[in-house]
Amino acid sequence: MKAILVQQDKSLTWSDVPDPTVGAEDVLVEIHCAALNRADLMQRDGDYPPPAGCPEWMGLEIAGVIVEMGAVAAEKSNFKLGDKVCALLGGGGYAEYVTVKYDMLMPVPKGRSLVEASAMPEAYATAYLNLFIEGKAKPGDTLLMHAGASGLASVVIPMAKAFGLRVITTVLSDEIAEKIKPLGADLIVNTSKENIARVLKAQLEAGTPVDVAIDCLGGSFMGGCLPYLAHGARWIMIAALAGQITEIDLKNIYVRNVRIIGSTLRSRTPAFKAELLAKLVSDVWPKVEAGMIKPSIYKVLPIQQAEEAHAILQRGENVGKVVLTVK
Repeated sequence: MKAILVQQDKSLTWSDVPDPTVGAEDVLVEIHCAALNRADLMQRDGDYPPPAGCPEWMGLEIAGVIVEMGAVAAEKSNFKLGDKVCALLGGGGYAEYVTVKYDMLMPVPKGRSLVEASAMPEAYATAYLNLFIEGKAKPGDTLLMHAGASGLASVVIPMAKAFGLRVITTVLSDEIAEKIKPLGADLIVNTSKENIARVLKAQLEAGTPVDVAIDCLGGSFMGGCLPYLAHGARWIMIAALAGQITEIDLKNIYVRNVRIIGSTLRSRTPAFKAELLAKLVSDVWPKVEAGMIKPSIYKVLPIQQAEEAHAILQRGENVGKVVLTVK
């Protein structure tokens, strides 16, 4: 089969690789679509290696069709040959085929295409993890979701709204603010014009402070925001794209019972991920099928144009997910 490999000069090539081996608990999926994540760029740069046992090539979420099943997978799962599925992977999605342990598969939600389904597993699992498991969000809470034009925000914002949260998000321009309005955020802050810490201070004084923050930026301003959160708020760090260093008033942290939580999905155990995916199917898929949450697709390209797809993420031009088509 073929897969996208990273060459020594960091270029990408559609190259021949060995066919996957199907174990007893595995399902072989013919990949039709693979969605991009910022983690793919990090892996390409050598900063985010795949877990042991996973293919060396990138790709964390895919959709396709089951073409082979191991004996245990056929016995213990409800899937069958020919089923359309999407999957969360440790890696290996930029390819024609991938083997997946049966409990890492999810059915494609009714009424959704394979392109849409490929954009869901990693992003939706990350959103659910940080909103409801780490963030303990509940209806009526206020969420701060940084980087409102990111692929993750395109999932987090509609998901939070569907579960009854009020949402504040940040962008870098009025043009981007206009583009993300359909996501449904209650307040969009253009941080090139407004100081986000001052905005949060005003929210606190108005009686609508942030209860949960999902922060992929970090940087110097992160510490400045912490004094203006709700008592007992959870600030969840998932990346540090704007810088790894900040200054924090520690007294504010313990007096206001603020939790700073580091969170990545990739580092979780397979058993945790399997439980998380089951929660997605039971809790979130019905809202997807009802149209309350819709995957946001920015661009679809053939996998041979993976370089161009990566460049879109590197430039930060996408509002929503970029998807590669394989089949």
